[in-house]
Amino acid sequence: MSQTLTAAATQTLLTLLHASSEARLQNLRAPTWADIAARLVAQPHKLWTLAQMEVSGGEVGVLDFDAASASVCFADAAIESPKNRRSLCYDNAALLSRKNHPPAGSAVALAEAMGAQLMDEAQYRRLQQWQACDLKTSTWLHTPAPVRDLGGALFGDCRYGQVFVYHNGADSYYAARGVRCVLSVAL
Repeated sequence: MSQTLTAAATQTLLTLLHASSEARLQNLRAPTWADIAARLVAQPHKLWTLAQMEVSGGEVGVLDFDAASASVCFADAAIESPKNRRSLCYDNAALLSRKNHPPAGSAVALAEAMGAQLMDEAQYRRLQQWQACDLKTSTWLHTPAPVRDLGGALFGDCRYGQVFVYHNGADSYYAARGVRCVLSVAL
């Protein structure tokens, strides 16, 4: 499968990303959208990843700007975890350990197939500052090795006006638990 977009698809995606990110960029004191768009065009594989995140229901937008590393972080900002990315266990090790009723795949593998990464807890909390999300769903989060080594994995949601991060067995999966991805783009 080609990991590049046509010129028309590139322009459509850039327009969509600009519209979804404009207000955040002003608050983040990030570089101009023209600078970000130029950097994205120079990295077609990053544009392809953002397109995969968008087409699978992510509603992608800029999450943060890190001045120290001069990078912009794009993230799935859909109000609920993307419908097409649910009912997955945490990673392939968990998938292989599941003998009865295994899910169709894993959150980590899905993110990697798109060229992205799972959102971590700090990024998830940052997203929740922009807008409350996962009010009815939950999202697998990048899990630190010590937790994963013990068989667990982290997920988050927002209930009762609060953001919660919990743990579950990495081999578990639920119809309402999905995957939110992030992609960092150096400027």
